[in-house]
Amino acid sequence: MKNIPGTKNFIHVIVILTVVVFFIMFLVTGVFPASAKEFLPPTYEHTTNFYTGYGEPDLYASVIGDMELKRGETRDIKIVISNRGVLYGAKSAQGVGTSKTKQALAMREMEYESLRTVAYGVKATLVSNSEYIDVDPTTNSQTIEKIFPGQLPDDPLVFTLKVSDKAPAGVYMLSLPLVYEYKKDIRMTMGSTNIMGLPDADHATYFQTANKTLTIPLIIEPEPRLSVTNVSGQIPTGGKAVINVTYTNMGELPATDAVARIIAMKPLSCERSIQTLGTIDPGFSKTASFVISAEREAVVKTYGLDSEIKYIDTDGDIAYSRNMKVDVTVTLAKQKLNITAIAIAGIILTLIVLISKNILRSMNQKKRGIE
Repeated sequence: MKNIPGTKNFIHVIVILTVVVFFIMFLVTGVFPASAKEFLPPTYEHTTNFYTGYGEPDLYASVIGDMELKRGETRDIKIVISNRGVLYGAKSAQGVGTSKTKQALAMREMEYESLRTVAYGVKATLVSNSEYIDVDPTTNSQTIEKIFPGQLPDDPLVFTLKVSDKAPAGVYMLSLPLVYEYKKDIRMTMGSTNIMGLPDADHATYFQTANKTLTIPLIIEPEPRLSVTNVSGQIPTGGKAVINVTYTNMGELPATDAVARIIAMKPLSCERSIQTLGTIDPGFSKTASFVISAEREAVVKTYGLDSEIKYIDTDGDIAYSRNMKVDVTVTLAKQKLNITAIAIAGIILTLIVLISKNILRSMNQKKRGIE
């Protein structure tokens, strides 16, 4: 039977239109043919290729919510991986002629080719390149079974981040390397897999491993960062002393109208626990003097007292520093000489000496009288 002119082109148009209809149906309904990697695909000699498809997954990441964190903060961030892969089309690898069987197989292969932009087994690992940002190792690596183009996963990936309280303000870039697979080639088996014990395998899928690294920006907000940088003075047991505490602003913004507070608990006590510091600019220090007493029974050691600073931030709001430790040393009090006791002891000693002399004198006189 002779080929009718234009028949081949007409068949190709019908095949492509059918694939487009199938692909739209898949996107709308969310139903896709089964394509799990359940076995190793047969070699090419047991397959037939009608079309070569063009297109592959194109993965992107977006963050749900705010990525501005504060020093010392621990927070869960949610990341959505989306697929913008585009199926550009397919090129005929061989003709099908007027064979209805081959035409049906070719159309079926095009259906499978339409899934080449789906990403399978997506493994996402969040990596911090800074010593100031830690990713919880229990959440840093996660897997998504598959991501279809134009569809978002049901649940975002959740990673736990911890920011050091010493982190400088600025923008930090986290890396999100992705490893996944996609269907690079689909070929029809035409029943040849029956001899391999795979009667239901009407096609063979050849997967390709791909890698892509995405970047997730993270911002550490500028703010005052107040720390205790020096403590001077010692307290004797049963006495009191002036303890000088130096506070330094190691942040990027000023702490206006700063007021320092120290918390002393037994066996220590503080006469005025609140001291005014004024404005502490970035890189500058202010010293507060606290009069602290120690009970006589206080153990000789170094005590860690809690301290904090209340200030006005650049937005005009009241803010508080993190809790800081003030190390105060209690020493053994020096023993003072008791003048009264010494005087009494001297008097008693003098009396003893005088009495002893009188006794000796009397004894000597009696002895002479006897002689």
